[in-house]
Amino acid sequence: MSYRTVQQHLPRRLRRYILHFEAAIDDAVDAFARDLREGATVLDAGAGECTFKDRFRHQRYLAIDSGIGDAGWNYSGLDAIADLIAVPFRTGVFDAALNIVTLEHVREPGEVLAELCRVLKPGGKLLLVVPHEWEEHQSPHDYFRYTRYGAAYLLERAGFTGIAIEPVGGFFRLISRRLLNGLQFFRGPLFVLAAIAFVPPALLLPAFDSMDKHRNFTLGYICTARKPF
Repeated sequence: MSYRTVQQHLPRRLRRYILHFEAAIDDAVDAFARDLREGATVLDAGAGECTFKDRFRHQRYLAIDSGIGDAGWNYSGLDAIADLIAVPFRTGVFDAALNIVTLEHVREPGEVLAELCRVLKPGGKLLLVVPHEWEEHQSPHDYFRYTRYGAAYLLERAGFTGIAIEPVGGFFRLISRRLLNGLQFFRGPLFVLAAIAFVPPALLLPAFDSMDKHRNFTLGYICTARKPF
């Protein structure tokens, strides 16, 4: 049994507990969608397989992506395949935009954020999620990791205001996730032994996460911002 197989068969509550970063993203997207008026125009920039489309059933959802991140993904649901440094929409047409764990995959993150600011209406909202402590993925299109200060700098330079940045978990959740990540290196009987060694502490460690007050050790950040009026 593989690490990915175990992930897919976890009960929902346990999955949310273990995959805290993904659960926090889901909750942030849900809250973002609820805060938008019915019929609002939403741009999912870096949408991939349009995972979040169903969250915006009451809005007009448009999805774009470069379509090169993962060869195994189905990009047929996209409204446009485009480089995010040249978003193919007019200035000031969207009420909201989201960019979820995508900014690490672009070579010019500042230009991408400036484009998202451009296509938003005055007062338009942005939901941005960026990784901090994360393994390389979607190689070779994986270029950056972000601190809270780097994310704030890029957002400010792009023209955003009202910036809020929240770390997702601290040191103990990070170590828990890394222990579970380690299971992917084992197969057969060794997987069982590794699971016995790694899983109990991985399940226990998140209980201590409140001890990391500053959360400098975090998997990533959820950021919100607004285009000035």
